[in-house]
Amino acid sequence: MGRVKVNGEVVTLFGTTIDPEKDIVLVDDKLVALPTGKTIMLNKPAGYITTCNDPQQRDTVMSLVPNIPGLHPVGRLDKETTGLLILTNDGELTYALTHPRHHIDKIYIASINKLPTPGSLERLRKGVDIGDGDGITSPAKVRVIKNFGQDVDLEIIIHEGKKRQVRRMLKTIGHPVLHLQRIQVGELTLGELGMGEWRELTTEEVDDLKKITNIEAV
Repeated sequence: MGRVKVNGEVVTLFGTTIDPEKDIVLVDDKLVALPTGKTIMLNKPAGYITTCNDPQQRDTVMSLVPNIPGLHPVGRLDKETTGLLILTNDGELTYALTHPRHHIDKIYIASINKLPTPGSLERLRKGVDIGDGDGITSPAKVRVIKNFGQDVDLEIIIHEGKKRQVRRMLKTIGHPVLHLQRIQVGELTLGELGMGEWRELTTEEVDDLKKITNIEAV
């Protein structure tokens, strides 16, 4: 007893059932490889909530993708943020992408209306206190990719997933975001995927996402 955990909870009852497409099963704290399901990538438009259901009846990303049993968003993009969102019913992949010890780079393009000073950019690279109990962010990689007066774009690479993190980071240094897009997760990029469009990931793409987290399956 006590060797098996389902979704972080120790299993104490014989005959406990699981959903192999959603549940995360560990034996002796090692991940059990269960049959995988479907994984898709969505180019999320603005105006959609990243959740399966919304009590306020707002539009959710689930209305943009096929009705696949167990499909759910992995992580979040806030309502006005656009770009790459992964949805899956593969519990192993969900574990890989959301466990805190797995550092997966996520690349964003943030549009702001003024070029930050070198000192402000350096603050982001060292980590800034975004408040609300979330403390200081891990160091980010930041570079200016467009600078035309009040038309400035920054490329920001982070591996954390704190709520509205990029927006809060830039607000902290005095540069509120005008538009925010996520363009890459790990080695997975949006490519030619149009706004509001989705496609199923290949087996190789899913395997690559799992490999970069160094999952040990049994």
